[in-house]
Amino acid sequence: MGALSRRVKPGHPGYWAAVLQRLSGLLLALFLPAHFALLGAGLHSTEGLDEALAWTRSPLVRVAEAGLVTALALHVAGGVRLLLLEFLGWHAIQKSLFSLACGLATATGLLFALNNF
Repeated sequence: MGALSRRVKPGHPGYWAAVLQRLSGLLLALFLPAHFALLGAGLHSTEGLDEALAWTRSPLVRVAEAGLVTALALHVAGGVRLLLLEFLGWHAIQKSLFSLACGLATATGLLFALNNF
């Protein structure tokens, strides 16, 4: 994070928004190979699909899914925040945009978790 630390200091909302944007992107990138492996199991046989679906019903996987949905919502909301800053120049309300992005991501994750359990 060398380039990031030169522009924005830790403690600034822009710094934490950038850190969360990168972490959520990393989590999403780590999820994709597991997702493709699960889909591949379903393509080879119906037994493989049944085993994979049974695994996804475990409580730990459901909690991980809620975290993944939250990470996706955070990544999307953070990306929209960044677009607003870059193209519309809304720098004066950066703290509010960061709070809104975090709030929307949290609400999305909670709604998914409530619907999933």
